[in-house]
Amino acid sequence: MTVNFTTPVTGAAQTGFTTPGYTNVAMSAPDANAKQIAVTALTGTQVGVDVHSVSRPFTVAFWWPKILRVLPSLNSAGQLPSVPMNVYKVITRKGVTPLAGQPSKTMLITSIIEVPAGSDTADQPNVRAALSAHIGALTQQSAGIGDTGVSGIA
Repeated sequence: MTVNFTTPVTGAAQTGFTTPGYTNVAMSAPDANAKQIAVTALTGTQVGVDVHSVSRPFTVAFWWPKILRVLPSLNSAGQLPSVPMNVYKVITRKGVTPLAGQPSKTMLITSIIEVPAGSDTADQPNVRAALSAHIGALTQQSAGIGDTGVSGIA
């Protein structure tokens, strides 16, 4: 099995949310070696959360290596001279409000979470929704991501 987002993505537990879920559609990915979904509807109780739009994105994308790396030959001492890495990543983008009355900023979740200052108090539901959808997508695709990491097939 490879990474194949289905709809809805079951969200992970978040304080103040009841049974969060994210109905989604496939959309053009930012690169040829990526798959991306956009959240088009919400399930459960997620007061204050909005879905994907141009000005407030809500997407989850999965990237795999353009060129899969393999182990090099052993050196004359019978050791590997290096061990290359195949890098996979998942990025969730969610528009959040940094301060009431101000334009949206995009929150990014990769291995580092970048929450715009102020949105932690001004827009808690959308900060929570981005985290919930990202964790839910990873949970839903855990085996697929593992399979892709082993087979290189997305």
